Amino acid sequence: MEKVGAVRCQRIGCDAFFTEEDNADGSCRYHDSPIFHDGMKEWSCCKQRSHDFSLFLAIPGCKTGKHTTEKPVLNKQSPSPPKPIAPVSQTKKNNDTCSRCRQGFFCSDHGSQTKPSKPVMLPNSKDDSEKDIPAPVKKKIDLNEIQTCRNKGCGKTFKEKDNHETACEYHPGPPVFHDRIRGWKCCDIHVKEFDEFMNIPPCTKGWHNADPA
Repeated sequence: MEKVGAVRCQRIGCDAFFTEEDNADGSCRYHDSPIFHDGMKEWSCCKQRSHDFSLFLAIPGCKTGKHTTEKPVLNKQSPSPPKPIAPVSQTKKNNDTCSRCRQGFFCSDHGSQTKPSKPVMLPNSKDDSEKDIPAPVKKKIDLNEIQTCRNKGCGKTFKEKDNHETACEYHPGPPVFHDRIRGWKCCDIHVKEFDEFMNIPPCTKGWHNADPA
């Protein structure tokens, strides 16, 4: 039964009602502060823990003292520092030296090289669709500029002035990844290891392309 003029103790784990007359030393049992991590609840003072929140709150306090109306100050966990972002120049350098990146495959070391998907255009009248389509931008090509071929299975560097219809050896694809089997649909060769997949000889010749569709 709550006493007349009694107030609730604010210590964590106590929650009892008291008056100043019956607030003797040792009448309050409490905990310091809770720790929540990966679904686990733990008291920092006694290291007792539980996955269930109701059972966690029912763990008896491990410290004793006087009741108080002052709310405890909890230690806030410092946020984890953000991961450093590699400079653009360093990322580009890694992409140029990595065989997976050069051929346009996903690379866990340097990030995905896949291009963003094109937006889906809803059908519209002929006049409106013609207005929405911008004129294609002509790309200026330096014949002596060293470029990296992005055709699957190639990844070699070339100059446009030396490019011709049999300069590139590549896989027109598509690549096949199914049940730990990797291969090419174009030449119907399949292996188990990714390194073996990367070493499958190209089956088609054509032009080098630094920006495939």
